[in-house]
Amino acid sequence: MKAPSQTPHIKTARSTGAPTDAYFLNFQDGYKKAPLLVYLPGLDETGKALISLQTASFEQDFNVRSLVIPPDDLDDWDLLAAAAVALVKSELAEMPEQMPVYLCGESFGGCLALKVLLQAQGLFERVILVNSASSFHRVPWLNLGSSLFWLVPAPLYEFLSGLPVVRFLAPPDSLSSEARQGLLDSTRSAPKKTLERRLALMRDFSADESRLRQVDCPVLLIGAQTDRILPSVEEAHRLARIFPRSQVVILPHSGHACLVENSVNLDKIMRAHHFMPASAIPA
Repeated sequence: MKAPSQTPHIKTARSTGAPTDAYFLNFQDGYKKAPLLVYLPGLDETGKALISLQTASFEQDFNVRSLVIPPDDLDDWDLLAAAAVALVKSELAEMPEQMPVYLCGESFGGCLALKVLLQAQGLFERVILVNSASSFHRVPWLNLGSSLFWLVPAPLYEFLSGLPVVRFLAPPDSLSSEARQGLLDSTRSAPKKTLERRLALMRDFSADESRLRQVDCPVLLIGAQTDRILPSVEEAHRLARIFPRSQVVILPHSGHACLVENSVNLDKIMRAHHFMPASAIPA
């Protein structure tokens, strides 16, 4: 995995007129003749180092932009989706020529990706959903735990967030020391109020399936077999029954945070399933 850029670039949603503090993080300099790939990360992944690890494999073939939702941004799904759409349109307006747009959502970002599609489905050429948290509200223990989360005292929350929870996110032997530290820092970074809000968003998540069935772009659905948090494989197959042009990829030995595992390279997975832009595929 490559080290993060020394000077990441930031574009705020407020500069696009969207009423939210979410912003795009960009580790690349300038634009190249390649599609725009918009990455919507997981629950509390606002750390620049972790996001850089998750998107590193894309940068050879895409102009990559990652959406970051600051901890104090407690907006609802619709406002967050509107911010993402506004940021995408702003990026396209600045690119030297019109390029196709890929949308990639992981976990919490998978839910947001579905909301983004409902607001602007014609904007995207291809969509990738990785361990989508759209299954969260159908998992009884997650539903109950998230509804009672507000009862956890702040000192206890700080203690629990300091525990080695990485083992629940990925098999320990699948992570580099850099990825392990990035995940630890990420799980410790979200204030209790932020996590409480985002858990509530996932618990109350819903998407109009009849409208999602109208999405006519190809959709790649990735589920990790050893995900210890969400039923990601089952959710990938459920979503495949909704999207008319979908492929399902199962990662047999991966956990929930699969994009930082040593053996997982999403760029290669996309290439293997003919999901890459034509310019990136050797003749």
